[in-house]
Amino acid sequence: MPSTITGVESEIRSVTQDEIELVCDVHRVAFDGREEEPRLVQLLHAAGKTPISLAAHYEGRIVGHVLFSPMILDPPKPCLGIVGLAPVGVLPEHQGRGIGSRLIRQGLLACGEAGYGAAVVLGEPGYYSRFGFGRASGRGIGNEYGVDEPFMVVELKKGALDKTSVTVKYQPEFRWCGL
Repeated sequence: MPSTITGVESEIRSVTQDEIELVCDVHRVAFDGREEEPRLVQLLHAAGKTPISLAAHYEGRIVGHVLFSPMILDPPKPCLGIVGLAPVGVLPEHQGRGIGSRLIRQGLLACGEAGYGAAVVLGEPGYYSRFGFGRASGRGIGNEYGVDEPFMVVELKKGALDKTSVTVKYQPEFRWCGL
């Protein structure tokens, strides 16, 4: 998946086991030294709960990362697969170049290709709406935190969210990290 970032070739590809600590370093720097996001990445990878984990490579180093993990549905809906987008981070010196946007777009495409019907995110509506996310409550999806406006969903498979009424819960690793 090569493309140009301000005139230079870059590549987005799946994270390998050998790259997990490098990805964690990206999140540490992107989140001003916070350890919650790197720890979450480590725990989810160790538990095998990372169907989509992509890194942006630029000039031989990882400069960004996005992770999607499966959501727990209540009540269970075996035919509806939903993933959650979190975390996404880009090194500060590479922000504003479209890397985060590319990671999210490629991640959503990969989630759809993997058979997931929808993706959710808890974030800034003004930012995530550009990727097709809209208020989840308007599609019959609640969340364990009881938040409304910043909890959003995007349908990845046409009709996947028709007549849906479900509460989604993040994997236990999110609570273990204090997120």
